[in-house]
Amino acid sequence: MDGAIFDIAIANHDPEAFEAAAREVGFLGFGFYTPSGFIRVDLGPARPWGERFPVRATAFAAGTRPAREVLAESHTMKGGGAAGVATLGVAGVEVAQSVLDETQTTILPLVPYLDTLRWVFIAVALGGIAVTIYARLDDWRRGQR
Repeated sequence: MDGAIFDIAIANHDPEAFEAAAREVGFLGFGFYTPSGFIRVDLGPARPWGERFPVRATAFAAGTRPAREVLAESHTMKGGGAAGVATLGVAGVEVAQSVLDETQTTILPLVPYLDTLRWVFIAVALGGIAVTIYARLDDWRRGQR
């Protein structure tokens, strides 16, 4: 519950390399559960328990970084991502132009009313600000902060 004990399955990992790395970062207790295939590490007092894993006849393969990390650093992927974003942008502009071309004849008669609508929204916003100021002053007058 405190994050002081970890059970680590080591079926595909070198137990000696894992133990050395765990000791390096401060773990002191090491339990070897050979039949179950895991090591328990903890921050308690320095102590080992259980039977250590037998030495393998063949060495473990050197660790390789996951492909997603290698691809994330790839200039090809970065260039491909930029090209993808640009392609989506071009498609968006094409769609916007198409929609505007089709709706232009419908919208043109409404243009004079848009200016009026803008002033209506400005008036509503100013009214809301006035109500807010009045409510704040009224609260302040009543001693409510």
